[in-house]
Amino acid sequence: MRNQPKYKFFKNWSYAIDGFKDIYANESSFRLELVVFTALGLSLFYWKFDLILNLAIIFSMTLVLVCECLNSAIERVVDLASPNIHPLAKCAKDAASSAVMICNFLCGGFFIYALVTKI
Repeated sequence: MRNQPKYKFFKNWSYAIDGFKDIYANESSFRLELVVFTALGLSLFYWKFDLILNLAIIFSMTLVLVCECLNSAIERVVDLASPNIHPLAKCAKDAASSAVMICNFLCGGFFIYALVTKI
């Protein structure tokens, strides 16, 4: 078994906060999604959908942001491992991007469904 450092709760949180700051500073798509989801989240109070639908929309928005973080991590690791253009590197990056796209469609679908049922 490897010799691992002692677990430090607040130190681990600082790593997560550093990662969030880095993604926010370097990923324009993440910033755009935060702005759109803030507006979308505020609109949930205005439209007053039922609780389950609100939770589904909030969950899907969170899932998009999580996928965006993972996409950024995958892109950076691939760039580090393969600085030259390689077909497998492109496949890995495209797969991560498609996960973000699928989550965006899911979120949009929930919101459109909520609007259609409300009107």
